[in-house]
Amino acid sequence: MVGMTAMQHFKIFHDGVTIPVSRGGRGRPLVLCPGLNSTQSDLHELAGSLRRDHDVVTFDLRGHGLASAADRYSFEAFLSDLTAVMGRLDLDTAPVLVGYSLGADLAVHYACEHPGAVARLVLIDGANPVPEPFITEALLPEFRAMWEEMATQQEAARGTARQVLLTAQEILDLNLEIDAVRSGILDRYRKIDRPISMIMSTSMAGDSGEGHAPRFNRNWRAGVERLVREQPHIATTWLDADHTLVFTHAPQIGEIIRNTSGPAERAGSWNTP
Repeated sequence: MVGMTAMQHFKIFHDGVTIPVSRGGRGRPLVLCPGLNSTQSDLHELAGSLRRDHDVVTFDLRGHGLASAADRYSFEAFLSDLTAVMGRLDLDTAPVLVGYSLGADLAVHYACEHPGAVARLVLIDGANPVPEPFITEALLPEFRAMWEEMATQQEAARGTARQVLLTAQEILDLNLEIDAVRSGILDRYRKIDRPISMIMSTSMAGDSGEGHAPRFNRNWRAGVERLVREQPHIATTWLDADHTLVFTHAPQIGEIIRNTSGPAERAGSWNTP
């Protein structure tokens, strides 16, 4: 299967949901896990870049893209989607597991719970043990309004490969849950014995010097610094970008992933204007 170049498309049925999977490319297997509010269609540029020297698997989480809706959306439910996909793949060797945003958190939890199942992890702007939660009681109304607006905008994508079926309240609840998950994620890292690379945004909340962005960005960087102090073997690359880096900087991210392999992964910076 390593030399496969033709694209394959199939579906996985589990837990009452249908998960669409795409696979193609050549080289070492690589599984690309999307995040909350992102789909495999959104990640097409990065996936295409990686297919040059990886056998790339992409999929949609429940309620996203071409996956079916579900009666529950939770961190554990999304983790079960990733676990179902990994369990269905017939691979000759353990894959590289790449996760974006929430997908990075799912990748860390999967690798922790399935020792030896992955060759290494690449975490893109997620799985960050931030010192403080992002969503505080005081900020709830702002976040609720933001996701209500986002849900309205997403209605235009209904019926397409980029649709997101979650309501604003479900997205808010998930972000609160992600904050809680990240408060304990250091324990997960401690149980993983595989190489880990992180590709992080310097301004995850945007580069505005006003409002909440500076505090969010400081919290984001502090979380990674906290992690690397405890796990100095983790290689970190910072991109001059916000949280949409996986879309805006796909070629650079693809090159970083291709250029880092095995335990000799390199730490460093890659700054793009």
